[in-house]
Amino acid sequence: MMLVILKERKAPDFIQSLEALLRRLPETHSKRGLIENDIAKRKAGFRGEEAVDYYLKDLAGFMILRDIRLSNGNGDFYQIDVLLLCSNFILILEIKNISGTIYFDPVFNQLIQSKQEKERGFLDPLIQAKRQQKELAKWLADKKISTPIDYLVVISNSSTVIKTSSYHKLALEKVLHASQLREKIDRLKQKYPCEKLTVKEIRKISRAVLKQHTPANYNVLKYYDIDTKEIITGIQCPACSRFSMKRVKGSWKCSACHTADKEAHVRALQDYLLLIDSSITNHQFRKFTHLSSSNIAKKLLTGMDLPYSGEKKSRIYQIQKDFFE
Repeated sequence: MMLVILKERKAPDFIQSLEALLRRLPETHSKRGLIENDIAKRKAGFRGEEAVDYYLKDLAGFMILRDIRLSNGNGDFYQIDVLLLCSNFILILEIKNISGTIYFDPVFNQLIQSKQEKERGFLDPLIQAKRQQKELAKWLADKKISTPIDYLVVISNSSTVIKTSSYHKLALEKVLHASQLREKIDRLKQKYPCEKLTVKEIRKISRAVLKQHTPANYNVLKYYDIDTKEIITGIQCPACSRFSMKRVKGSWKCSACHTADKEAHVRALQDYLLLIDSSITNHQFRKFTHLSSSNIAKKLLTGMDLPYSGEKKSRIYQIQKDFFE
């Protein structure tokens, strides 16, 4: 079996929502610094996962699923950065992009980062990965599937110094830099020499995982306790970033820098989806874009071929994520 990638990696919706929130949050807002810090962390995590993808390309004999989120059946979810399936075993990769020096503490089960003479503690990713292994094993057992499941904690930043105690055997066995990943996978092939799954069964498991994958549906305004009234409405200029675009003769024109853009309302609608709701009425669209004409609003909304329900003034348009992709 050649390398098959069933689920490509794409920027998480939460990052896109945070970017939209920063676009429409006043510069003086008290929570702006917190949000900027959070988005920097999440982007670093995403870049780390992308860096590890480089070492997985051309990996023959595996099915790869990225960024999987499954229910444990009790109302909680667990997320797997990378899931590798082959005939002999299944491998979970927990990816961390943490710079400086990191120490896996076996006494208190924590990860300690030392950087610029400061220390910071994190939840031990070994515990996270072990939980994922346990939950996935239970999920497969319910489907009467038996195959070894292993896990690794992959540090994506090549300059990160990894340390632990000499007796912390789990960390010594499971933690590695991304550059060591292919060699470690080869050793796992030797550890699990027996074939447990056919190609057909691997495909079946992969499809079942994708079917039960549940993307996180964060409401960023609720997450940060921000009222919709605090959000800047209007059409943002793609050139100067001011919310000063007005509808003029079939286009949007910036009153500050005079940039014209016929599709500026599409980006505003995407922000509305990311921040407020997945459905919108003519009135809500006019209020958000500062349009005064209901006829122009209707023309713009119907021109985007959005699915809708209801007629005339009661019409509700549905905004779907794939429309912007």
